[in-house]
Amino acid sequence: MECKYFSRCGSCKIFDLGYEGQLKLKIDENKRLFEELGAKKFEVVSSPDSNFRARAEFRIYHSSSKIFYAMHSLEGKGLVVIDECPMTSKPIFELMPKLIKELESMLILKERLFAIEFLSSLNEEILVTLIYHKKLDEEWAKEAQKVQKLFDISIIGRSRGQKVVLKKDFITEELRVFDKSYRFIQKEGSFTQPNPYINQKMIEWTKEASKGFGKDLLELYCGAGNFTIPLSENFNKVLATEISKTSIKAALKNCELNGTNNVKFVRLSSEEFVEAYEEKRSFSRLKNAQIDLKEYDFSTIFVDPPRAGLDETTRTLSKKFENIIYISCNPKTMYRDLQEIIKTHKIEKFAFFDQFPYTNHLECGAILKMSKKKY
Repeated sequence: MECKYFSRCGSCKIFDLGYEGQLKLKIDENKRLFEELGAKKFEVVSSPDSNFRARAEFRIYHSSSKIFYAMHSLEGKGLVVIDECPMTSKPIFELMPKLIKELESMLILKERLFAIEFLSSLNEEILVTLIYHKKLDEEWAKEAQKVQKLFDISIIGRSRGQKVVLKKDFITEELRVFDKSYRFIQKEGSFTQPNPYINQKMIEWTKEASKGFGKDLLELYCGAGNFTIPLSENFNKVLATEISKTSIKAALKNCELNGTNNVKFVRLSSEEFVEAYEEKRSFSRLKNAQIDLKEYDFSTIFVDPPRAGLDETTRTLSKKFENIIYISCNPKTMYRDLQEIIKTHKIEKFAFFDQFPYTNHLECGAILKMSKKKY
């Protein structure tokens, strides 16, 4: 794969090594960390080398009567004007030049346009968010409707204090996990896995690794149920927590779409759940969702925290479960957390997932089993 903006655009930092070279560099750097903690075998799941990003955001650069996509420069100063990005999914890649040309021809749509966000699915559904530094009115909506119809996409307009939805504010993704398909609502502005090809492999890996765990599953940081719903088939009951109201709403809808009926979702942070689980504090949100924690017989905890990793109370909670499934987008904070967790648990499986090719980022997965008695 070639990218004519390499060495200028700040999106990809290690493109010069080629796909295999950049992946080897990241694996070698991180293997040493987890070998120290007892990991012996490392599975490596590679990504397509282009057209892998289903989510992308670009600044808009204005010059006279023309507009261009732009990214921050590699040096971190100023913008690099681009006309394509081969990292984006094929639907986004093909739409980008057509969309910018159409917007450029419509004064009301290009005027004070600041950024464009794209969200696409594997079945080629596209949601485009146009972000402005001006108030959006009926005339803007009328013109945007024409573009929406022309390209058969969904458009949202955003400005300070405004969100104008012309058709809908979500796409429906369909993921193939082994021989089964799952459907997920993905809302604009909410977190979604950026690389659907790697996402499918991560779900398969966690589902295969948790076969036979049985009993009930606790999941923290569940998002919209991306892992929750496929994994629920390995457990009797699942309790999943998430702090985002939007994600909880989408997760409930996703359960309906997939006919999943053994999962309950509740809006709690990980710290709040620990307080409830240890009976230090009661929450009306649990009562309103008709959730009694004493009715669960948890064997497994699943955590997929943000880049900051687990807080101290959640690390301590995790050590009380027989099985731990830990997915991380930050090897350094995962290493910090596992340094504490291996005092009671042993790493049984470990995998690297190249979710973010050509960047320094690497997704990791670990399966840990209790090796010492609960304290």
